[in-house]
Amino acid sequence: MGAMQNENLSKTLIFVKSSKIMKVGILGGGQLGRMLLQAAANFDVTTYVLENDAQCPAAHLCHHFTLGNIQDYDAVYNFGKNLDALTIEIEAVNVEALAQLEKEGVRVYPTPSAIRTIKNKVLQKQFYKDNEIPTAPFFITQHASEVSAHIDFLPAVHKMGEGGYDGKGVQIINNEKELELAFNVPSVLEKKVKIASEIALIVGMNASGETIIYPPAEMIFDTVYNLLDYQLSPAKLEEKQLWKAQAIARKVVKGLNSPGLFAIELFIDGQGEIWINETAPRVHNSGHHTIEANYSSQYDMLLRILLDYPMGNTDAILPSAIVNIVGSEGHTGAVYYEGLEEVLKMDNVFVHIYGKKQTKPGRKMGHVTIISKDYQDLTHKANKIKHTLKAITK
Repeated sequence: MGAMQNENLSKTLIFVKSSKIMKVGILGGGQLGRMLLQAAANFDVTTYVLENDAQCPAAHLCHHFTLGNIQDYDAVYNFGKNLDALTIEIEAVNVEALAQLEKEGVRVYPTPSAIRTIKNKVLQKQFYKDNEIPTAPFFITQHASEVSAHIDFLPAVHKMGEGGYDGKGVQIINNEKELELAFNVPSVLEKKVKIASEIALIVGMNASGETIIYPPAEMIFDTVYNLLDYQLSPAKLEEKQLWKAQAIARKVVKGLNSPGLFAIELFIDGQGEIWINETAPRVHNSGHHTIEANYSSQYDMLLRILLDYPMGNTDAILPSAIVNIVGSEGHTGAVYYEGLEEVLKMDNVFVHIYGKKQTKPGRKMGHVTIISKDYQDLTHKANKIKHTLKAITK
């Protein structure tokens, strides 16, 4: 009997040793890190965040917070050297430090090489061309003066190689009179495509090369302000368009050869052709709805990949819509959410406030997800919420 007890004890000790709590770090403490940490609460994992703002949205939700610059080599290396796995919530990170950590055995997803390719739009566009992924025709420019050599190519979109985000660092140049708008840094001059619709797909790949893909989301834009009005998922696509979009998205991730989660943004033109716009190597605004609307959210899925767990189910439970809560024009300062109680009374509506204390025009302050089997109901509620819930100052 004693021998049997010793054998059972031995097995128990072996189990405990092999299932140690993993230490997972996130570079960046914004709303994406916040929602990833909310999902991490369901896993046996210790979480770490590196950010240069102690009041950032993710700071109070992690087990260990480090104040530091995610673009500084020493800060990133010292933060990550004792972790089991490391991921990002923004591309503007020190890739060299991540590469060294990867060499030393830290699981860095997405890989430093994938981040290096994606964070620079020049390298990203060249990657699409090299891998025969359909993208709008383009030229690379090193200086603003070089755009004048491509007058016949206009109208075009000039995109800074690095430093742009949320529409910043992107300039439409319609004709010769607008050449002064060109960027005087390495950039991509991309042919302006007549866009019929825009969609995004979230794709995941684990260390074994297994991939998953979420149903596509369609972006509905305000034609006056050219800002995202709301988003619908699953997008209503023709079957052939869906297959092509999925094939493009998978080809991007396979070409990057990196585990992780990726958002693939695509254009559909007037002829029904599909072009890739950009890739984000992380959880993404276009996948927020998956928290309530899909069996496994994008955040749950990334954690499964980081922890080397089985991949989750990407199917939609119900169709959904997302309305972003952004800072209202003319309001800068301590935030107040006007209309919040009215929105919270609505059925099948889920409000996410990001915990940012200060609002300013255009700043992402939160989002609202709506689920319904009726697309007309989704559109109606999305429009109502958009005109009801405001991030303002008192």
